[in-house]
Parts: sequence; C-alpha cells; structure tokens
Amino acid sequence: MNNSNIIFGTRPVIEAIESGRQIEKIFLKKGLQGEVFFELNKLIRHYNLPYQVVPVEKLNRLTRKNHQGVVAIISPVVYQKVETLLPGWYEEGQNPLVLILDRVTDVRNMGAIARTAECAGVNAIIFPAKGSAQINADAVKTSAGALNRIPVDKAQSLTQSVKFLKESGLQIVACTEKTESSYLEVDFTQPTAIIMGSEEDGISDNLLKMCDRKAALPLMGNIGSLNVSVAAGVILYESVRQRINE
Repeated sequence: MNNSNIIFGTRPVIEAIESGRQIEKIFLKKGLQGEVFFELNKLIRHYNLPYQVVPVEKLNRLTRKNHQGVVAIISPVVYQKVETLLPGWYEEGQNPLVLILDRVTDVRNMGAIARTAECAGVNAIIFPAKGSAQINADAVKTSAGALNRIPVDKAQSLTQSVKFLKESGLQIVACTEKTESSYLEVDFTQPTAIIMGSEEDGISDNLLKMCDRKAALPLMGNIGSLNVSVAAGVILYESVRQRINE
C-alpha cells in the first residue's frame, strides 16, 4: 500500500478528520481505551466513517511505525455529492449523464469503467460506500487518472441517490439481462442515469424497481454475461452516438 495514503496515530487521525481529509477506512486495535480514543470514536460516529476493529498484527502490516493502535487509509480522490453538482450542470445548459455502479467489487473494473466514463463525457460516477470496491491507488492507475478528473460520489444510499436523480428529471436506465428490451431502443439524448450491476449478482432488486427503462446487451455466444467494464463501455458509447447525432 502507498505510504502516502496512510495516516497513523490517534491524534494525527483526529486532525485529519477535523481538517476534512477524505477517509477511506479506519483500523482500530482491539481493546483501545483512553480519553483521546473516545474523542476519535465520537468523530467516527459523527461523520459515519467506515472503520474496523482488528488485531494489532493487522496494523503492524499496514505500518511498522508507532501507530498507537490507530491507522487511517486516506482516499486518493476527493469525493463530491451529486446533489450539489446537478443544479450547476443544468445552469450551464448541460445534458446530464450519470453512471451508477451497484456493488462493483473489482478494483480494476472500477478503474476501467471510470476511464471509459470520462472519455464518454459522463458528468459523475456514483457508487455505494458499502459493498463496493473502494477507490485506491490501483483503481486510479487503471483509470489512467480519470478518477481524478471525473466527480465521484460515494453514496451512503444508492436508493436515495436514484430517487434524487429521478426527482431532478433524469431517466434511470438499468443495464441488465433481465429484460427483452435492447439498449438500442433507449433514448439517451435526454438527461440519463445508467445503472451497472455487480459482476456476480447484477443490479439489486430495489434499484431495478426504481428504473424507468431496462436495457439488455445482445449476447450471441455461449457465455452468459459480459465483463461489467466492457458492458459499461458499450452502453455509454451508444449514449455518445445518440448525443452526437442529436
């Protein structure tokens, strides 16, 4: 792991949180006590930060320095909220195109999708804070730096994010094999959010129920599905084709 993405020691981690640094995850040694630890714990709960209680051996593998039982992983990207970005897109006369990744767990897929999304003019990528690959140095590298160029929203609830986008005038399109409708039948010239599902389970049922359209990619061979990054590339560039020819 890149040492520049690690902060260790109780007080430095507290200061990182209070200064607004993007915390990916905090690891705490089992049995930690004391006034400073309780101050840290209060901040973790206040900001709903992801954390894990682990044996000291885990912390020693992350850093050999005096970590005092606390190690934080700092995100290599700055997260943004679509709720704050969307009004600006409309004010600038943009036709929003948002990509939602539901439980995509492979870091390299995450990076490859982000690279394609940036090239396709996607306004933002949304993925869940839990149950998804976390953006690390490998993801940024695979994205060819796209993850530092495209807004990324790590949402506490994809359901709430989709609800917000629907209420803001975006059609929600699920890229799924659970339909007879082709992706070629979808009108991508209107404001759109495309949902891509996990590599194994596809899109969760609660999100499928919220979608305005379902779109399948044709499969002519014997393998039952495409790699999610390839599928994302196909459907995103159909939206590009339509928007260029509009």
